[in-house]
Amino acid sequence: MKLLETNFAHQILKTVENKMGDVYFFENIAVVELREGVHFDMNNSATIINELESYFGNTKPYGIVANRINSYSINLMDTPHFRTQAKNLKAYGVVGHDLPSKMNAEIENGFCVSEKIDYNTITEAIKTVSEKVKSSAFSLN
Repeated sequence: MKLLETNFAHQILKTVENKMGDVYFFENIAVVELREGVHFDMNNSATIINELESYFGNTKPYGIVANRINSYSINLMDTPHFRTQAKNLKAYGVVGHDLPSKMNAEIENGFCVSEKIDYNTITEAIKTVSEKVKSSAFSLN
């Protein structure tokens, strides 16, 4: 289900469309819906990461929800590069809508340093990622 078809649509503060996909911004999270067939790697990640940095700045903690409404690939070996680029990223979630996208989310889960990142619904992902970001703002670490 596309984000625009959910109850969260009226809460979107900013929308950015680019060649990689659509990015929907909220107070402390962004929902990314990559386009069909995109291959996301360190060579093109700046397209999305620059949008995140422009919106959240260099210090505000934020989270990302990847809403896998389309089939796309990610070079998981570039995960350390993504982490260094998105310095204030505090939480990440992936929503799979069919068996292949759920399997990809489980694989991505293995490359993340945090706890579970794969979710069954966009609602569950947004609520959980948002709570993780809020709790990280008060962390003493």
